[in-house]
Amino acid sequence: MPASLTKAQADFLASIDTPTVCNIVEMVAPERRGHGYTVRHLFCPFPDLPPIVGFAKTVTAKAKDKVALGDYMGKRLDYLDYIASEPRPSIAVIEDLDDEVGYGAFWGEVQSNIHKALGCLGVVTNGSIRDIPMIPPGFQMLAGSISPSHAFVHVVDFGIDVTIHGMAVKSGDLVHADRHGAVVVAVDKIDAMVPALDKLNKQEARIIEAARAPGATVATIKAAMKG
Repeated sequence: MPASLTKAQADFLASIDTPTVCNIVEMVAPERRGHGYTVRHLFCPFPDLPPIVGFAKTVTAKAKDKVALGDYMGKRLDYLDYIASEPRPSIAVIEDLDDEVGYGAFWGEVQSNIHKALGCLGVVTNGSIRDIPMIPPGFQMLAGSISPSHAFVHVVDFGIDVTIHGMAVKSGDLVHADRHGAVVVAVDKIDAMVPALDKLNKQEARIIEAARAPGATVATIKAAMKG
């Protein structure tokens, strides 16, 4: 793990789902409430996989228009150097720039195997994916759509700012993702998130207990909410 993220911090984040991360992020950083996470549905073909936590490798891509083979291959090879670089583990965050988003799938059997070999845990993209049965075990995917063809898919740029369904991401940002979507997490807030989780769990348990109690009333639920 890079020095900026300890194993204990990574294990803590991986132990909770993305909605819970969103809840405690806004507890320790109130200014983050309302942004920094995906705001529209992303298809997840592997909903039973545990959450993934990794540093963003940001990419823009297109698939609708042809590109010269030399330009395509040179950019793709440089892109692989970027994916293999620290910090790792990583999550590929790819913004599809086509006017018909998802026209061609960047992601399938080949790319998922390559990226997994280079320390990538999964992908978050507004674009499309394919080859669902052939994706390597444990590799998570969150995508805007599914498409059968890769068309003329190619990397436009990488290491740049991207936005995926409302979530703005910079290269190297820490991202937490699961079947619900994804959220950017500030590394310097993680230690404060640990006690915040305990506080959240106690609050929610109290309210749920009141709601499930025999003879629950508006008054008893309100009392539980007030603490």
